[in-house]
Amino acid sequence: MQEPNGTAALIVNSAGEYLLHLRDNTKGICDPGTWSLLGGGREGAETAEAAIARELKEEAGLVLPELKRYTVVSAHVPADTSDQITIFLGRWDGEAHALPLTEGVLLHWFPAAMIPRLVMCPWANVVIEQHQRDTAT
Repeated sequence: MQEPNGTAALIVNSAGEYLLHLRDNTKGICDPGTWSLLGGGREGAETAEAAIARELKEEAGLVLPELKRYTVVSAHVPADTSDQITIFLGRWDGEAHALPLTEGVLLHWFPAAMIPRLVMCPWANVVIEQHQRDTAT
């Protein structure tokens, strides 16, 4: 099976909050106007690890050397193998508002209890729900 083209990072701080990215509400982008995870597509022969490292640095100036592969999700329902996203899990305890955001509207930390109140990107919501189940056990 071919490796997914998309990558995203589930970033959690020591308080258990999730770093979410408010996407631009413009036509032509994936999941406009929703809260999502930072990430993007691979370029050329780039590995998923290289792609997520590049995307985090380009979009938010973040360098997280200890990202680990977490899961793979489909960006759409019904699932299609061409729209899968490799999710990486990382930890970071910085100030979201201090990051030099170059895409989207805003970065913000949210506790898990707040997630259901947000307009979430569906696949990002699935990832957070899975993480909540995994950390509850």
